Amino acid sequence: MKKFKGIGVAIVTPFKSDLSIDFSALGRIISHVIDGGISYIVVMGTTGESVTVAKDEKKAVVSYVLETVDKRLPVIVGIGGNSTQEVINTIKHADLEGIDGILSVAPYYNKPSQRGIYQHFKAIATCCPIPVIMYNVPGRTSSNISAETCLQLAADCENITGIKEASGDINQIMRIIKGKPDGFSVISGDDMMTLPIIATGGSGVISVLANAYPAQCSDLVNNALKGNFKTAREIQIRFLEMTELLFADGNPSGIKAIMSVMNLCLNTLRLPLVPVSRPVMARIQKAVDEIKNS
Repeated sequence: MKKFKGIGVAIVTPFKSDLSIDFSALGRIISHVIDGGISYIVVMGTTGESVTVAKDEKKAVVSYVLETVDKRLPVIVGIGGNSTQEVINTIKHADLEGIDGILSVAPYYNKPSQRGIYQHFKAIATCCPIPVIMYNVPGRTSSNISAETCLQLAADCENITGIKEASGDINQIMRIIKGKPDGFSVISGDDMMTLPIIATGGSGVISVLANAYPAQCSDLVNNALKGNFKTAREIQIRFLEMTELLFADGNPSGIKAIMSVMNLCLNTLRLPLVPVSRPVMARIQKAVDEIKNS
Protein backbone atom coordinates (compact mmCIF):
# COMPACT_ATOMS: atom_id res chain seq x y z
CA MET A 1 0.00 0.00 0.00
CA LYS A 2 3.02 2.30 -0.16
CA LYS A 3 1.81 2.88 -3.72
CA PHE A 4 -1.26 4.60 -2.33
CA LYS A 5 0.34 6.76 0.34
CA GLY A 6 0.24 10.49 -0.28
CA ILE A 7 -2.18 12.18 -2.63
CA GLY A 8 -4.38 10.52 -5.17
CA VAL A 9 -6.56 12.47 -7.57
CA ALA A 10 -10.12 11.41 -8.33
CA ILE A 11 -9.81 12.44 -11.94
CA VAL A 12 -12.72 13.99 -13.84
CA THR A 13 -14.06 12.63 -17.11
CA PRO A 14 -14.07 15.61 -19.51
CA PHE A 15 -16.83 15.79 -22.10
CA LYS A 16 -17.08 17.70 -25.37
CA SER A 17 -20.05 19.95 -26.04
CA ASP A 18 -21.83 16.98 -27.66
CA LEU A 19 -21.27 14.99 -24.42
CA SER A 20 -18.80 12.54 -25.97
CA ILE A 21 -15.57 11.80 -24.08
CA ASP A 22 -12.96 14.52 -24.62
CA PHE A 23 -9.77 12.45 -24.73
CA SER A 24 -7.64 15.44 -25.68
CA ALA A 25 -8.70 17.26 -22.51
CA LEU A 26 -8.19 14.08 -20.50
CA GLY A 27 -4.62 13.91 -21.74
CA ARG A 28 -4.02 17.53 -20.68
CA ILE A 29 -5.44 16.84 -17.24
CA ILE A 30 -3.28 13.75 -16.76
CA SER A 31 -0.15 15.71 -17.69
CA HIS A 32 -1.28 18.55 -15.38
CA VAL A 33 -1.69 16.33 -12.32
CA ILE A 34 1.48 14.31 -12.94
CA ASP A 35 3.51 17.50 -13.34
CA GLY A 36 1.93 18.68 -10.09
CA GLY A 37 3.40 15.79 -8.11
CA ILE A 38 0.35 13.58 -7.61
CA SER A 39 1.11 10.14 -6.10
CA TYR A 40 -1.56 8.12 -7.95
CA ILE A 41 -4.64 8.49 -10.13
CA VAL A 42 -8.17 7.22 -9.47
CA VAL A 43 -10.26 6.87 -12.62
CA MET A 44 -14.00 6.21 -12.98
CA GLY A 45 -14.94 7.25 -9.48
CA THR A 46 -17.72 9.60 -8.38
CA THR A 47 -15.80 12.63 -9.66
CA GLY A 48 -15.35 10.82 -12.97
CA GLU A 49 -19.16 10.61 -13.36
CA SER A 50 -18.88 6.85 -13.62
CA VAL A 51 -22.61 6.25 -13.24
CA THR A 52 -23.35 8.09 -16.49
CA VAL A 53 -20.48 6.57 -18.48
CA ALA A 54 -21.34 3.48 -20.53
CA LYS A 55 -19.37 0.24 -20.20
CA ASP A 56 -17.59 0.62 -23.52
CA GLU A 57 -16.73 4.23 -22.67
CA LYS A 58 -15.34 3.19 -19.29
CA LYS A 59 -13.12 0.65 -21.00
CA ALA A 60 -11.89 3.28 -23.45
CA VAL A 61 -11.21 5.82 -20.69
CA VAL A 62 -9.30 3.35 -18.53
CA SER A 63 -7.24 2.18 -21.52
CA TYR A 64 -6.44 5.78 -22.43
CA VAL A 65 -5.42 6.65 -18.87
CA LEU A 66 -3.17 3.59 -18.60
CA GLU A 67 -1.55 4.32 -21.95
CA THR A 68 -1.03 8.01 -21.13
CA VAL A 69 0.24 7.44 -17.60
CA ASP A 70 2.59 4.74 -18.99
CA LYS A 71 3.43 3.31 -15.54
CA ARG A 72 4.69 6.67 -14.23
CA LEU A 73 2.13 6.47 -11.43
CA PRO A 74 -0.13 3.79 -9.95
CA VAL A 75 -3.69 3.76 -11.30
CA ILE A 76 -6.81 2.76 -9.36
CA VAL A 77 -10.11 2.07 -11.12
CA GLY A 78 -13.54 2.46 -9.56
CA ILE A 79 -15.53 -0.78 -9.70
CA GLY A 80 -18.50 -0.86 -7.35
CA GLY A 81 -22.25 -1.08 -7.11
CA ASN A 82 -25.22 -2.25 -5.11
CA SER A 83 -25.43 -5.69 -6.74
CA THR A 84 -22.62 -7.84 -5.40
CA GLN A 85 -22.82 -10.35 -8.24
CA GLU A 86 -22.74 -7.59 -10.86
CA VAL A 87 -19.59 -6.15 -9.28
CA ILE A 88 -18.02 -9.61 -9.29
CA ASN A 89 -18.99 -10.12 -12.94
CA THR A 90 -17.46 -6.76 -13.85
CA ILE A 91 -14.19 -7.67 -12.11
CA LYS A 92 -14.05 -11.11 -13.73
CA HIS A 93 -14.56 -9.69 -17.23
CA ALA A 94 -12.34 -6.64 -16.82
CA ASP A 95 -8.83 -6.40 -18.22
CA LEU A 96 -6.93 -5.57 -15.03
CA GLU A 97 -3.50 -5.59 -16.65
CA GLY A 98 -1.63 -2.50 -15.51
CA ILE A 99 -4.24 -1.55 -12.90
CA ASP A 100 -2.84 -1.33 -9.37
CA GLY A 101 -6.08 -1.60 -7.42
CA ILE A 102 -9.83 -1.06 -7.44
CA LEU A 103 -11.87 1.41 -5.42
CA SER A 104 -15.22 -0.12 -4.51
CA VAL A 105 -18.01 1.98 -3.04
CA ALA A 106 -20.28 0.68 -0.30
CA PRO A 107 -23.59 -0.68 -1.64
CA TYR A 108 -26.05 2.16 -2.13
CA TYR A 109 -29.86 2.36 -2.08
CA ASN A 110 -30.32 -1.22 -0.75
CA LYS A 111 -29.27 -0.05 2.76
CA PRO A 112 -27.80 -3.44 3.79
CA SER A 113 -27.02 -4.35 7.37
CA GLN A 114 -23.41 -4.43 8.56
CA ARG A 115 -23.46 -8.21 8.02
CA GLY A 116 -24.57 -7.61 4.43
CA ILE A 117 -21.81 -5.02 3.90
CA TYR A 118 -19.26 -7.45 5.30
CA GLN A 119 -20.39 -10.27 3.00
CA HIS A 120 -20.48 -7.89 0.00
CA PHE A 121 -16.86 -6.83 0.36
CA LYS A 122 -15.66 -10.29 1.34
CA ALA A 123 -17.17 -11.70 -1.87
CA ILE A 124 -15.50 -8.95 -3.92
CA ALA A 125 -12.15 -9.52 -2.22
CA THR A 126 -12.37 -13.26 -2.84
CA CYS A 127 -12.72 -12.83 -6.61
CA CYS A 128 -10.45 -9.80 -7.13
CA PRO A 129 -6.82 -10.53 -8.08
CA ILE A 130 -5.60 -7.01 -7.22
CA PRO A 131 -5.88 -4.85 -4.07
CA VAL A 132 -9.30 -3.57 -3.04
CA ILE A 133 -9.85 -0.21 -1.37
CA MET A 134 -13.29 0.20 0.17
CA TYR A 135 -15.05 3.55 -0.24
CA ASN A 136 -17.25 4.73 2.60
CA VAL A 137 -19.39 7.72 1.65
CA PRO A 138 -22.71 7.43 3.54
CA GLY A 139 -23.81 10.90 2.39
CA ARG A 140 -24.22 9.38 -1.08
CA THR A 141 -24.98 5.74 -0.29
CA SER A 142 -27.05 5.86 2.94
CA SER A 143 -24.85 2.91 3.87
CA ASN A 144 -22.13 3.49 6.46
CA ILE A 145 -19.28 0.98 6.80
CA SER A 146 -18.86 0.94 10.58
CA ALA A 147 -15.42 0.89 12.18
CA GLU A 148 -16.09 -2.65 13.42
CA THR A 149 -17.05 -3.91 9.96
CA CYS A 150 -14.07 -2.19 8.35
CA LEU A 151 -11.62 -3.67 10.85
CA GLN A 152 -13.13 -7.16 10.51
CA LEU A 153 -12.76 -7.01 6.73
CA ALA A 154 -9.19 -5.71 7.06
CA ALA A 155 -8.37 -8.64 9.34
CA ASP A 156 -10.16 -11.33 7.32
CA CYS A 157 -9.39 -10.30 3.72
CA GLU A 158 -5.73 -9.97 2.82
CA ASN A 159 -6.33 -8.01 -0.35
CA ILE A 160 -8.64 -5.43 1.22
CA THR A 161 -5.79 -3.05 1.81
CA GLY A 162 -7.42 0.27 2.64
CA ILE A 163 -10.49 2.42 3.00
CA LYS A 164 -11.34 5.78 1.50
CA GLU A 165 -13.20 7.40 4.38
CA ALA A 166 -15.72 10.14 3.60
CA SER A 167 -18.10 9.62 6.50
CA GLY A 168 -17.05 12.89 8.11
CA ASP A 169 -17.06 11.05 11.46
CA ILE A 170 -13.60 11.65 12.93
CA ASN A 171 -14.37 9.39 15.89
CA GLN A 172 -15.13 6.48 13.55
CA ILE A 173 -12.04 7.22 11.47
CA MET A 174 -9.79 7.32 14.54
CA ARG A 175 -11.20 3.98 15.74
CA ILE A 176 -10.24 2.46 12.38
CA ILE A 177 -6.76 3.96 12.56
CA LYS A 178 -6.33 2.70 16.13
CA GLY A 179 -7.39 -0.87 15.37
CA LYS A 180 -6.18 -1.41 11.81
CA PRO A 181 -3.55 -4.03 10.93
CA ASP A 182 -0.14 -2.97 9.65
CA GLY A 183 -0.24 -2.09 5.96
CA PHE A 184 -3.92 -1.11 5.94
CA SER A 185 -4.38 2.46 4.70
CA VAL A 186 -6.96 4.96 5.91
CA ILE A 187 -7.35 7.56 3.17
CA SER A 188 -9.36 10.76 3.43
CA GLY A 189 -12.18 10.93 0.91
CA ASP A 190 -12.87 14.58 1.62
CA ASP A 191 -10.51 17.46 0.79
CA MET A 192 -11.72 19.37 3.84
CA MET A 193 -10.77 16.46 6.13
CA THR A 194 -7.29 15.89 4.70
CA LEU A 195 -5.34 17.56 7.48
CA PRO A 196 -7.20 16.13 10.51
CA ILE A 197 -7.18 12.59 9.09
CA ILE A 198 -3.44 12.68 8.37
CA ALA A 199 -2.81 14.20 11.81
CA THR A 200 -4.54 11.24 13.45
CA GLY A 201 -2.59 8.66 11.44
CA GLY A 202 -4.18 8.55 8.00
CA SER A 203 -2.08 7.93 4.91
CA GLY A 204 -3.28 10.76 2.66
CA VAL A 205 -6.26 11.78 0.55
CA ILE A 206 -8.02 10.96 -2.69
CA SER A 207 -8.62 14.55 -3.73
CA VAL A 208 -11.09 16.34 -5.96
CA LEU A 209 -9.37 19.73 -5.70
CA ALA A 210 -6.11 18.24 -7.00
CA ASN A 211 -7.62 18.06 -10.49
CA ALA A 212 -7.15 21.82 -10.63
CA TYR A 213 -4.38 22.43 -8.08
CA PRO A 214 -2.21 19.31 -7.93
CA ALA A 215 1.02 21.03 -6.88
CA GLN A 216 -0.56 22.87 -3.96
CA CYS A 217 -2.53 19.81 -2.81
CA SER A 218 0.63 17.70 -3.05
CA ASP A 219 2.50 20.24 -0.91
CA LEU A 220 -0.27 20.14 1.69
CA VAL A 221 -0.25 16.34 1.95
CA ASN A 222 3.52 15.92 1.82
CA ASN A 223 4.03 18.50 4.55
CA ALA A 224 1.34 16.94 6.72
CA LEU A 225 2.83 13.45 6.33
CA LYS A 226 6.21 14.86 7.42
CA GLY A 227 4.65 16.49 10.47
CA ASN A 228 5.03 20.03 9.09
CA PHE A 229 1.51 20.91 10.17
CA LYS A 230 2.02 24.67 10.26
CA THR A 231 2.86 24.75 6.55
CA ALA A 232 0.13 22.23 5.71
CA ARG A 233 -2.43 24.24 7.69
CA GLU A 234 -1.52 27.43 5.84
CA ILE A 235 -2.15 25.71 2.50
CA GLN A 236 -5.44 24.20 3.69
CA ILE A 237 -6.66 27.59 4.92
CA ARG A 238 -5.56 29.29 1.69
CA PHE A 239 -7.81 26.90 -0.25
CA LEU A 240 -10.63 26.86 2.30
CA GLU A 241 -13.15 28.82 0.23
CA MET A 242 -12.18 27.01 -2.97
CA THR A 243 -12.72 23.67 -1.25
CA GLU A 244 -16.15 24.79 -0.05
CA LEU A 245 -17.03 25.88 -3.59
CA LEU A 246 -16.23 22.40 -4.91
CA PHE A 247 -19.43 21.14 -3.32
CA ALA A 248 -21.62 24.26 -3.25
CA ASP A 249 -23.64 22.91 -6.20
CA GLY A 250 -22.46 19.31 -6.01
CA ASN A 251 -19.50 17.27 -7.21
CA PRO A 252 -18.15 17.18 -9.93
CA SER A 253 -20.06 20.31 -10.99
CA GLY A 254 -17.80 22.46 -8.81
CA ILE A 255 -14.46 21.08 -9.95
CA LYS A 256 -15.47 21.16 -13.62
CA ALA A 257 -16.45 24.81 -13.24
CA ILE A 258 -13.05 25.57 -11.71
CA MET A 259 -11.23 23.62 -14.42
CA SER A 260 -13.17 25.38 -17.17
CA VAL A 261 -12.03 28.75 -15.81
CA MET A 262 -8.46 27.38 -15.91
CA ASN A 263 -8.97 26.13 -19.51
CA LEU A 264 -8.35 22.51 -18.55
CA CYS A 265 -11.69 21.20 -19.84
CA LEU A 266 -15.19 22.31 -20.81
CA ASN A 267 -17.80 22.92 -18.13
CA THR A 268 -19.88 20.03 -19.45
CA LEU A 269 -21.66 17.31 -17.45
CA ARG A 270 -24.12 14.55 -18.23
CA LEU A 271 -27.62 14.65 -16.80
CA PRO A 272 -28.84 14.47 -14.15
CA LEU A 273 -25.79 16.59 -13.23
CA VAL A 274 -25.77 20.19 -14.45
CA PRO A 275 -23.25 23.05 -14.28
CA VAL A 276 -23.12 25.22 -11.17
CA SER A 277 -25.45 28.20 -10.88
CA ARG A 278 -24.42 31.65 -12.07
CA PRO A 279 -23.87 32.99 -8.52
CA VAL A 280 -21.61 30.03 -7.66
CA MET A 281 -19.76 30.40 -10.97
CA ALA A 282 -19.10 34.06 -10.17
CA ARG A 283 -17.68 33.08 -6.79
CA ILE A 284 -15.53 30.41 -8.43
CA GLN A 285 -14.15 32.89 -10.98
CA LYS A 286 -13.28 35.29 -8.16
CA ALA A 287 -11.66 32.55 -6.07
CA VAL A 288 -9.56 31.32 -9.02
CA ASP A 289 -8.35 34.88 -9.66
CA GLU A 290 -7.51 35.37 -5.98
CA ILE A 291 -5.51 32.12 -5.84
CA LYS A 292 -3.71 33.06 -9.06
CA ASN A 293 -2.76 36.51 -7.73
CA SER A 294 -1.90 35.48 -4.17
